[in-house]
Amino acid sequence: MAEKKEKHQERELVRILGKDISGNKTLLAGLTNIKGINWAFSSALCKKTGLDKNKLIGEITPEENKIIEDFIKNPELPFFILNRRKDFEDGESKQLCGADLSLKNEFDIKRIKKIRSYRGSRHMAKLPSRGQRTKANFRPNRRKKGSSGIKKK
Repeated sequence: MAEKKEKHQERELVRILGKDISGNKTLLAGLTNIKGINWAFSSALCKKTGLDKNKLIGEITPEENKIIEDFIKNPELPFFILNRRKDFEDGESKQLCGADLSLKNEFDIKRIKKIRSYRGSRHMAKLPSRGQRTKANFRPNRRKKGSSGIKKK
């Protein structure tokens, strides 16, 4: 029994692309903790690399970790699984993760604000830009329900 534990050293935390992932999650679920990776991409990664998606993250070897990181940086998948289709700058489809995804999103919002598109003006006014109703939601000056804090004597 002691030999098995030495063979399968489980780690509590595994670091993949700068994100700490709990070692007791399966590979499929654990990869979704990385910003920019959804269930479909995680499943496709497991199939393409030949890794078992039910294997615990804590049990993966450093070689498997390297395979996962390389695949995430340069995925060979159809464009509809990737999260950045037809990029504005170069027209290519790519997969972004972590801080890169946040920065690109910020730059996109700044660009549409700068050109004063309809979506940009909605972002400037801090209103929804995708057609949601605004009568009940998105109201910054709404009063809280309940008592006003004044007690009667």
